[in-house]
Amino acid sequence: MKKGFDNAKYVKIQSAKIRERFGLFDKLYLEVGGKLFDDSHAARVLPGFKSDAKINMFKELKDDLEIIFCISAGAIEKNKTRGEYGITYDTEILKLINKSKKMGFSVNSVVITLYENQPIVDKFIKKLNRNGIKTYIHTFTKGYPTDVDTIVSAEGYGANPYIETTKPLILVNAPGPGSGKLATSLSQIYHEHLRGVNAGYAKFETFPVWDLPLKHPVNLAYEAATADLKDVNMIDPFHLEAYGVTAVNYNRDIETFPILKNILLKVTGKEIYKLPTDMGVNVIGSCIIDNDVVEEAAKKEIVRRYYNETNNYRLGLTDEDTCEKVKLLMNEVGVDENYIDVIAPALEKKKKSQSPAIALKIGKKIITGRQTDLLTPASSVIINAIKYLSKIPDDIKLLSPKVLEPMLKLKEELNTGNRLTLPEVLTALSICSTTNAMTEKALACLSKLHDSEAHATYIVDNGDKKTLKSLKINVTCEPEYLREEDADLL
Repeated sequence: MKKGFDNAKYVKIQSAKIRERFGLFDKLYLEVGGKLFDDSHAARVLPGFKSDAKINMFKELKDDLEIIFCISAGAIEKNKTRGEYGITYDTEILKLINKSKKMGFSVNSVVITLYENQPIVDKFIKKLNRNGIKTYIHTFTKGYPTDVDTIVSAEGYGANPYIETTKPLILVNAPGPGSGKLATSLSQIYHEHLRGVNAGYAKFETFPVWDLPLKHPVNLAYEAATADLKDVNMIDPFHLEAYGVTAVNYNRDIETFPILKNILLKVTGKEIYKLPTDMGVNVIGSCIIDNDVVEEAAKKEIVRRYYNETNNYRLGLTDEDTCEKVKLLMNEVGVDENYIDVIAPALEKKKKSQSPAIALKIGKKIITGRQTDLLTPASSVIINAIKYLSKIPDDIKLLSPKVLEPMLKLKEELNTGNRLTLPEVLTALSICSTTNAMTEKALACLSKLHDSEAHATYIVDNGDKKTLKSLKINVTCEPEYLREEDADLL
């Protein structure tokens, strides 16, 4: 894979930029947007960016920081999920805490925002407390968003409990958007200034990239990724007026900036930022080393987002406007739904075999797999791919009947279908590899599938899809059900 991004440079200069910013204050509350640990979107649109780059950058600052996680009570109540992983926000926040602690980061607490005495939220708070995690409750801020005098008073932010912090840099993160990161940061700054602490605020979001053109494919890929949130990239008018230079931001930041500016002025007594882009500390644009590679990757990501939203529409998880929005973005960058070159071979395989199929690209080679009596299409294509990579002939069997028979018998007894899913196949292969050198050789090639493209002619089941993603394969799916009975359940 050609690189378009210098990851080592990014980790070095990004940490320096943040250190420079928190050096201006006694404490800096840094609102961290997006994923803290696994920024797979950035890795896809910026080839060379490592998905763990963000957390590795914060490792450089580990001794000076602590983390506050936010989650809205409404997300807990409604079992809101992270679409790419299919897990709820409350489960995700527990994973974020565990990962942070394992890496040696200091986790301060969890803030439950917009709390309204929901019983299910109270249960979650008890769960956190029983696991030794400090929890704070924030309710709706009185006066927000227009009455700044009330917001910045004992009735507004003053009604929230003060979170005791000890480090000069406090990361404020969340499992997803709408979790109350900004409100938590501003509430803390209010309380800090009451205590005579010169606390400041900054924002760290990877996208949109402020110093790339508005219609650059990387910025349009961000719009595609947030199409369900109705985010729109815009030229920052404050930046243009102040400096005569264009800078890209997005609608929510630009629209709320006058409110944020007035709140910070009321809290601190001084004008910290004149424009929304200046609040950011992101240097990612300066680490792009091959614009052509990055543009191509971003175009493919927009196509992936299109398929993701058409799948979500079929599943009833989004509206038609979201699909149309991403379709328009594809038009803007001059591509269509067939742009990724595994799509046509997958459809052709389905047509020829009269079975659901998946196509996978390794280098310049397209590998296909179809549904069989024994295997799901995902299982078939991965077996075919590792055989190709390890130069094992097609007629060589990697799975031993002695291993398959008890697995199939158990599936029958548990009524879990008669085909082996990809997780089951990988388990079976790992068992077989202990006695079969060919299987061991094939399994050793799994890592060579990283960053490959795959397309399925159907909506891949969660188990297979999660495993394909674990193998770091970029998967798109036609918005079709694998089985007719799946549609009948709706």
